[in-house]
Amino acid sequence: MHDQSLLNSLTKLISEERNAKSMHLDQLSALDIVTLMNQEDNTVAQAIEKILPDIAQTITQVVKAFQQGGRLIYIGAGTSGRLGVLDASECPPTFGVADTMVVGIIAGGAKALQSAVEGAEDSELMGEHDLKQIDLNHKDIVIGIAVSGRTPYVIGALNYAKRTGCVTVALSCNPTSIIAQQADIAISPIVGPEVLTGSTRLKSGTAQKLVLNMVSTASMVLIGKTYQNLMVDVKATNKKLIARAIRIVVQATNCLPQEAQARLVETQFDVKLAILMQLTQLDIDSARRLLKQKQGFLGVALTTASADV
Repeated sequence: MHDQSLLNSLTKLISEERNAKSMHLDQLSALDIVTLMNQEDNTVAQAIEKILPDIAQTITQVVKAFQQGGRLIYIGAGTSGRLGVLDASECPPTFGVADTMVVGIIAGGAKALQSAVEGAEDSELMGEHDLKQIDLNHKDIVIGIAVSGRTPYVIGALNYAKRTGCVTVALSCNPTSIIAQQADIAISPIVGPEVLTGSTRLKSGTAQKLVLNMVSTASMVLIGKTYQNLMVDVKATNKKLIARAIRIVVQATNCLPQEAQARLVETQFDVKLAILMQLTQLDIDSARRLLKQKQGFLGVALTTASADV
């Protein structure tokens, strides 16, 4: 038996409308299908461009949360939840942060990453429960992700986050949605109807991925996790990342690869420390002290070191 109120709400969502350009999708060739999809995908970046101030406002709040010892928490269901978990999982190796600093939560838990969990998104109480499980506190910032903006699981999570005193952000593709209205900040890229009606893993999912890329990357840049455009806090945990660490030191200092490797071995593959030592000739203890004094901002540490010469 269908839920009439749910049916009515879906008919009002931009993301659930039919796309006039793809009405004959089932009659197109492979090339015609991908051409149409590519044309529609080209509109996503334009939709993101229109909401950059909202994304920037979110990033400012994420940085504040980090500075007071809080966490960035993504929570969602289905594709939206998976994208949040993906972004969170990529922060530790890329930026050298603890795996508790950016947290991704998906309705239905780990099983839902690979297969649909029936009814997982339908409970507001489960959204609240899952935030309680990670000991949510007022220093954290919570980003609820739901294309429709009406997912009960996300609504419940954001309501609990607000009661806890957290800054809340809604990431949806429907600007008049419930979560867009309940959160402190609403990020609402309007990408329009999908090529395949209601398949929001397409343009809507792409838009969410772009937004999450911006939020995590810019936040990390602003707390000193990069030098110029280099990921100097990368963790060299496999052969590829060891090679990348060597290359980063070479790019930052113009030294030879052998020199870069020697510095990295000396610093136990602390890329940031290796660069500072190579450019300033400071000993390891002095370089480590200077970096700590400058809260890990390598550019600031280098400027201070050169001024002291």
